[in-house]
Amino acid sequence: MASGNDMKAHESTYSSFLGLAKWGTIVTVAITVLVIYLIV
Repeated sequence: MASGNDMKAHESTYSSFLGLAKWGTIVTVAITVLVIYLIV
């Protein structure tokens, strides 16, 4: 577990990761829907 001195850096990094994961998921779903639409 992170020590008290690293918590701000940890929270910042984790927040960035969650943002990238969220937008990555949205973009992946959008591309998948587009590809399925083009195939059908």
